[in-house]
Amino acid sequence: MRPPRISSLRRGIQIVVAALGFGLAWWRLRKTTPSVLAERLRETLEGLGTTFVKLGQGLSLRRDMLPDAYRVVLEDLHNRVPPFSSQLAEAAIKDAFGQPAATLFARFDAIPFAAASVAQVHRARTHDGQEAVVKVRRPGVVSQVKTDLLLLRLLVRILLPVWPQLRRQQPLALIDELGMQLLAEIDLDHEARNMRRLQSAIAGLPGVMMPRVVEPYVSPNVLVQEYSSGGVVTDFAGSDRGRAIADQLFNAYLHLLFVRGVYHADPHPGNLFAMADGRLCLHDFGSIGYLDPKARLALARMIAAVPYADADEVLDSALLLGFIVAPVDRREYTRAIGEILDKLESLPVTEWSLAEMVWRISRLGGGERFRLPRHLLVLIRTLFLVENTIRQLDPEFNLLGSFELHRETLAASLSKEAARSRRPVAERAARTADSLSTIASELLRSAMVDDGRPSLTMYHRGLEALQANISRTGNRLSVALITLGLYLAGSLLMQHSIGPRIWGDMPLFAVVAYLLALLLSLRLVLAISRSGHL
Repeated sequence: MRPPRISSLRRGIQIVVAALGFGLAWWRLRKTTPSVLAERLRETLEGLGTTFVKLGQGLSLRRDMLPDAYRVVLEDLHNRVPPFSSQLAEAAIKDAFGQPAATLFARFDAIPFAAASVAQVHRARTHDGQEAVVKVRRPGVVSQVKTDLLLLRLLVRILLPVWPQLRRQQPLALIDELGMQLLAEIDLDHEARNMRRLQSAIAGLPGVMMPRVVEPYVSPNVLVQEYSSGGVVTDFAGSDRGRAIADQLFNAYLHLLFVRGVYHADPHPGNLFAMADGRLCLHDFGSIGYLDPKARLALARMIAAVPYADADEVLDSALLLGFIVAPVDRREYTRAIGEILDKLESLPVTEWSLAEMVWRISRLGGGERFRLPRHLLVLIRTLFLVENTIRQLDPEFNLLGSFELHRETLAASLSKEAARSRRPVAERAARTADSLSTIASELLRSAMVDDGRPSLTMYHRGLEALQANISRTGNRLSVALITLGLYLAGSLLMQHSIGPRIWGDMPLFAVVAYLLALLLSLRLVLAISRSGHL
């Protein structure tokens, strides 16, 4: 039994119709009632199914692109789909592991207890008595995602010539980024690797657990893991248990971010369970984030500098993290960061936000084409989710005070990285001497090649806007010359009546030349009018 498939042509028409529908709604409502457009976008994406729901969820990361109203709506996207048949699920299990479910497990529930757009989940018991869940990927979802991405790229390529403003958002690069993320998230083998990596990171962490992979039952289409259950953490909001869970979550992410450098990247309340034994259980490992040692050091330095309102140290940390890209005007950036720190300092301690501080600082390096790398967006989104969940559980939680109480963890992160880079003085001196001798040799070799005059290469920064303007001006001049040539050619053809005739005695080639010249003229006038400069 095979799942039904939809033709690429029919699917393409469906995508185009949906896009045109949203485009018309945007054109009608953007000035009168723009608030309803975010909800209209949600309905459009959910109507298009799995690929576009997941792309929308990924797009919600882009705080550097989307207004808050759109981002909040996209974060809550979900696809309501019925479970697929148990025969398809059991066929996938047999294809993955070479044996039917009835042989692999002592018990297998054919009816799934949960179903989503990517996979559905069945209860099972292994032959050694362990309770497990079997996650089976929806048949045909990978080919559907790949087809949708191909059609979406084709649609964008068609739109770019008629909607040049779209280029500012770099849509093709964005589709590639979101597509790679989506294909990774629907690969259950990839999820199992994430689980193993995170399992080692939380090992020994008191009060926190996660289900383990039941080895060796892992494949791209099927994943078997331990069964775990508990209450949704927000059911305990405002209670003593809720405050205890908030502490557990804070301590867990302090350890994951600053000690291990790997963290669960989707810690919304639906992925956090409160176990009956008091532990906090993490779920859903399609997305995890990483911080290398230098990034952990920079983030720790940034937090350590906040109580002292040390804007210079925060700027240095932001440069190391990559939120701001050099070169920068240090005086201007230090002043701007100082203002951010002053505003945060004036907030009640229960409203102070590390995520908000990091986001505001990252926006200082913004511009029309500003794009944060995805790993930094994942970090910022995770910080926002952790803070929001903590404050739902304990509205009086003092985030900055908790960092102060755990100063030793931040200090350990600082000292660990310092120790990592510490080498014996003699070794560092030898390395420096080697580097200097190499530089000197390269300069001498260059001088010998260039008649005794060593060449120096200079890189100018900050000239991108000037280069773009010069390139744009050159392109317009080229179009203007071509247009002029077409007008002259059309006039000559008209004068000498060369070629076939249309509309009585009108030379066809002259008409074509005039039409092309007119189109180029209109294109040139529109481009100049959009720029606002004649």
